[in-house]
Amino acid sequence: MIAKVLKTWTFFVLALLLSVNVLARGPVPISAVAVQDLPKEAQQTLILIKQGGPFPYPKDGSVFRNYEGVLPKQKRGYYHEFTVKTPGARNRGARRIVSGGDPRTSGEYYYTDDHYATFRRIKE
Repeated sequence: MIAKVLKTWTFFVLALLLSVNVLARGPVPISAVAVQDLPKEAQQTLILIKQGGPFPYPKDGSVFRNYEGVLPKQKRGYYHEFTVKTPGARNRGARRIVSGGDPRTSGEYYYTDDHYATFRRIKE
């Protein structure tokens, strides 16, 4: 009986230790993309951001909270998101530009085309 309980606990502890390794994620490297390599809709959105609008979607300019942890860690309110139109989409689609700091002047912009799973830093 004791051997069975010990075997079960050993298996449990081993499974727990292995799962910590699998679930632990470090910072994901962010690649870069040149403005001219962005889709034309993203280039247009970037121009609107620097002009301060007007934006086509009510949520444009709202705080992006970086729940995914893909972008560098910053205090709440640092990042703002803007929709990049997706041709043929009936909703906002998956494409966004996220800005750091003051969206109009910071020069810190990230592009995602997979709804925040990955980002590329926009290089101007």
